[in-house]
Amino acid sequence: MVNLVNLRAYWRFLIVFYQFLPLIVAYSRDRKRFFVVGSGRSVTPEMRTKRAQILLDSLLTLGPTFIKLGQLLSTRPDILPREYIEVLSSLQDEVPAAEWAEAKQVLEADLGPVGDVYDEFDTEAISGASLGQVYLAEYGGEKVAVKVRRPGIEELVEADLRVIRWSLPLLQRFIGQGRAFSLENLSDEFAKTIRQEMDYTREGRMLNEIRENFAGNDDIRIPNVVDEVSGPRVLTMEYLPGVKITDLKTLDEMGIDRTELATRLQEIYLQMIIDDGVFHADPHPGNLAVDDDGAVIFYDFGMSGRVDSFIQDKIVEFYIAVANQDIDAILDTLVEMGTLSPEADRQVMSDVMELAIADARGEDIEQYRVNQIIEQVESTIYEFPLRLPRNLALVLRVATVVEGVCVTLDENFDFITVATDYLTAEGYREETIKRVAGEVSNQLQATTQSLVRVPPKLERVLDRAERESLTLNVRIDDKNKVFDKLAKRIALTILLAVGVLSSAILYAFGASWQPAVAVAAVTLPIGFLLYRSFRKKKKGLRASPQFTRQGLKEQRRKD
Repeated sequence: MVNLVNLRAYWRFLIVFYQFLPLIVAYSRDRKRFFVVGSGRSVTPEMRTKRAQILLDSLLTLGPTFIKLGQLLSTRPDILPREYIEVLSSLQDEVPAAEWAEAKQVLEADLGPVGDVYDEFDTEAISGASLGQVYLAEYGGEKVAVKVRRPGIEELVEADLRVIRWSLPLLQRFIGQGRAFSLENLSDEFAKTIRQEMDYTREGRMLNEIRENFAGNDDIRIPNVVDEVSGPRVLTMEYLPGVKITDLKTLDEMGIDRTELATRLQEIYLQMIIDDGVFHADPHPGNLAVDDDGAVIFYDFGMSGRVDSFIQDKIVEFYIAVANQDIDAILDTLVEMGTLSPEADRQVMSDVMELAIADARGEDIEQYRVNQIIEQVESTIYEFPLRLPRNLALVLRVATVVEGVCVTLDENFDFITVATDYLTAEGYREETIKRVAGEVSNQLQATTQSLVRVPPKLERVLDRAERESLTLNVRIDDKNKVFDKLAKRIALTILLAVGVLSSAILYAFGASWQPAVAVAAVTLPIGFLLYRSFRKKKKGLRASPQFTRQGLKEQRRKD
């Protein structure tokens, strides 16, 4: 099995390399115009859009695994430029369903003969996706939806994951150090996510857990799992029909308040992420519907995730900081979550956050500020000191996709107000205020204690200094061996000076010139070593700010 997967991976690697060859050539010429020599090329937004379309076509050609990868990349502005994000956002997880005869083999291998298991079974799939397809059936007198894993998908995915892993070193040659970090995290998270999505037993467990968290809530409907006719590759669920959540015309005809629907959708996801810590992570319009009573129906829990308590607390702090328009608190929270480098230019990031909040609130923004900051930020965001730790990747995907659905329902939807109201109603803002007050109280107490303890200690130190009995032990951390280099240069300088002076004296007052030449010959290597110590290049990585005002100016000149 392993050997077959390896052989398939080698073949797939050649196919993937061929598909991406035009982009590889283009990126190579960006670095050196003539591949080996020449200066780098300036890349315009139009060129990026054209390349993004080539990437989209390649992903579609390569099949299910790469379609899923493209969807995940479309939510990662820390890896790809804005033009790529816009093009890849159109990538839908819809592919033609496999032949029924192939799907039947998978189903019967897990459950047995179809006719013996189900009362009725419609062999025409009602939906086809990259990893599975869904059929309508009847079981125990009730309509059910049967999700069947796509035939042969496991071997294809495993081969493609190896190809992606093998390709990382090549891709990292064309991107910066910061994006290389994000790309490696994305690769690991993608492999974990797609394997989980193929495990229908796990999907059933996650579905049941989320369903229990919303027990008694009439605003959301999640199908029951029929455990006795489900397995690792087959998932049988209650069939819940509804209207696609972005079918605005039908929703209006049903008398659904779309603003209220968008509000409920966001509140549902806030509860999942902040309260429950387990969430549905694929909220695209195909997985969300609305029933006759206006409740939101959720489908497809293959992509779902968990949030640990630390991230939950930081998300709450982030929302509260945004609600209070406290820019410093926003940046501090991003740093604590690991999404923003502590070395980031805080003034520039503050400008970005102010505009982002104003835009989210629908406030009027002076056009020149938008042109000067927002466009530059979006075109270079993948060079920002922004990082997406592994446990935040799915949360970002959810936030991005839910935002798109809510804006489709109501173009003036105010995310900040809804989040603020939810946090207030659930008591999070009050808890945060109490926690901050407690921290301030502790700091004041510690400061008071220090004020009492420091004067006597300071007086003792001053007394010892006055008696000239004060001793200081200083430890210098010299990891770069600066003092060693300085001492070596001083020693070489002294030896060189002594050698030159001795040569001059011997030549001027000596009986012959040979001794002076001998001393000069010994002195010459010392002079060379001294010269080399100043000319020797420093080893190691040289860090430079990734996002500064100067960087913006340079980017603007390039564009």
